Amino acid sequence: MDQPQSSAPLAENEAGNPDKTPRTERGRRTLRKLLDAAAIEFGERGFHEASISAITRRAGTALGSFYTYFDSKEEIFQALVRYMSEQLRDHVTPIVQGAPDAIAAERLGLQSYLGFVREHKEIYRIIDEAEFVDYASYRSHYETTVERIRQRLEAGAKRGDIRPDAGEVHAWAIAGMNVFLGMRYGLWDDAPDVDAIAQAANDLLANGLLKRD
Repeated sequence: MDQPQSSAPLAENEAGNPDKTPRTERGRRTLRKLLDAAAIEFGERGFHEASISAITRRAGTALGSFYTYFDSKEEIFQALVRYMSEQLRDHVTPIVQGAPDAIAAERLGLQSYLGFVREHKEIYRIIDEAEFVDYASYRSHYETTVERIRQRLEAGAKRGDIRPDAGEVHAWAIAGMNVFLGMRYGLWDDAPDVDAIAQAANDLLANGLLKRD
């Protein structure tokens, strides 16, 4: 698998230890290389089989560079979950912000999510393993994802786009649908048209399953 090259900005705490956060652009590039390499290493081999030396080989960096930013394999894994969650956010958010209404925003959000998964299939294995390696990161990934959906629904309800009681339960339902559609049509089979899948899911949101006359 080719190593992805990310240009996403790094959060302040993207290094394992805040004291190790890079202060220069060169340092930030090295940190991104390590995180991108870790995504491939953990995605292909899983947490327990992955190694620090393999991550640095994939990144093309010296082994000592790893310890400039992280103290352990667990630490880079925790940072990687945050990093991938932020990449997903940065991929989806600009697209949904341009939607004309709340229903269209969820269609565009699902489209962009499916596209992201097809390009970063390792995200499913990494997030799934986070449940057992670092539960706090696992839970945070889903809670922050759902909170973004909840905020979109709340804004749509205030505008009058959707029902006024749309809230947290609806946001979790949409997130769950997106996760499983991403597994089926992003991870397992990337041939079907994402627009058609997103439109079918969007029709379910807008109209439910009641038989139409």
